[in-house]
Amino acid sequence: MKYCPQCQADIEIRIIDGEERKACAVSCGFVFWDNPTPVVAVVVETPEGVVLAHNKLWPPGMFSIITGFLERGETPEICALRETEEELGLSATGATFIGFELFDGKGVNGHDYNQLIIGFHVKAQGAITLDQNELDSYKIIPTEKLRGWNTATGKIVERWLAQR
Repeated sequence: MKYCPQCQADIEIRIIDGEERKACAVSCGFVFWDNPTPVVAVVVETPEGVVLAHNKLWPPGMFSIITGFLERGETPEICALRETEEELGLSATGATFIGFELFDGKGVNGHDYNQLIIGFHVKAQGAITLDQNELDSYKIIPTEKLRGWNTATGKIVERWLAQR
């Protein structure tokens, strides 16, 4: 961010509340707080196991649980149910809170992320129909063979497995 979105003046770095923040150079009041974006991650359990999907933008062979941005006016529980239906075509019930993780760093695509990952578990049924705009493949891992991995979503999986 180079210019203030409110008055178009230059942006400068200022110390605000003890932190370096991007702020308007002419003091119109704008401060870029860089708060984390809420993202819901869903452990989708079917009778066969947990669904992991591959996003078209990821390297081959990389799979994860379903994720999606929380919409304005939407609760995280409703988001978990909506994302399950939108991305997998499955009907889900009973979104149960697992926990949260911070994702603060570089993603596999090189983008810088600052997200609060809010984990839920749902039980789902139906035939999987992938959202062709985002996903290109999936696999179902039997629950007894599922293991977490070293990312925010993998830690959500680990929490869910530990809570079972």
